Amino acid sequence: MKVVIGMSGGVDSSTAAYLLKRDGYEVEGLSFILMEARGRKDPNMCCSAQAVEEAAETARLIGIKHSSLDVRAEFMEQVVEPFISAYSKGITPNPCILCNRHIKFPFLLREAEKRGADFISTGHYAQVRSGPVGALLIKGIDPKKDQSYALYVLRQEELSRLILPLGNFRKEQVRAMAREFGLPASERPESQEICFVGEGRYASFIGSLAPGKEGPILDMKGNEIGKHHGIHLYTIGQRKGLGISSPHPLFVVKIDPKKNAVYAGTKEMAFRREFPVGSLNRLIPQKKDFRAGVKVRSMMKDEPATVYALDNGKVKVVYDEPQWAPAPGQSAVFYDGDIVIGGGVIEEIME
Repeated sequence: MKVVIGMSGGVDSSTAAYLLKRDGYEVEGLSFILMEARGRKDPNMCCSAQAVEEAAETARLIGIKHSSLDVRAEFMEQVVEPFISAYSKGITPNPCILCNRHIKFPFLLREAEKRGADFISTGHYAQVRSGPVGALLIKGIDPKKDQSYALYVLRQEELSRLILPLGNFRKEQVRAMAREFGLPASERPESQEICFVGEGRYASFIGSLAPGKEGPILDMKGNEIGKHHGIHLYTIGQRKGLGISSPHPLFVVKIDPKKNAVYAGTKEMAFRREFPVGSLNRLIPQKKDFRAGVKVRSMMKDEPATVYALDNGKVKVVYDEPQWAPAPGQSAVFYDGDIVIGGGVIEEIME
């Protein structure tokens, strides 16, 4: 059985490729050339020029084929430009989810079909199992590394052909296996940055391409208490960088792109109990209204909520208890225990 695996040059995808080869699959490695790969040398960055070279060297050591695919135009159109546009409107997108939806998995599947491969694979920490209505996406066993949140956008045609070798391992086990296998990436540091931003702050990156406009920072009563230099510099829940003297800590509570205004208030004001969610991807059919655990950030614990259907094809999430700083543009992902039901993108927060 043949499998095409996405290889970033990191320890996770390198170890996953080795495990697939060890288990008897015919394996081909594929690395994507993204916007930031043009001449950049940074071993800590996913899909940098150096990372692609390291992925090719790892493939040679493992004894599998390796190739790269230039997707810079598609990556710019589907990931970078929407990311910049969203932040410029006070929205907080997740570029990894955009990449999974539009680049990584569609191109992996397309290349697998070209090469006559039965399966696709990545080094994500999650699991795929067969279920009564198709493939099920399930949390990885390592709660510190579980990446099911970022995979909720996958379609059944991708999930049904996806192998995730690392879902049953913890990160420290993967590092140990990489050392045992003699893989060059065994000590490579974890990639922490947005791949196309690099070591600089995302706000500086966005500002260099779409400079922000000065506007007011308002309290929750509408009184001006300061100035900002572009709403792309702020996210809901942010505390640092407001530059305002106050007897109590201030947090970004709301961003109004129409007024080019940032609203600041107490920490309690950034908690929300309900919000609408659109751009839905349903992995498992549900009743019109259903109970679920809901995450609005990848590393938070999914918290109990009721998901109500709206007439416009969207849903409304109502948490049992208010949660910290859900923001428009973030994904809300729905769980039934460890199984991903589906998810979507948070829209303008209801007051």
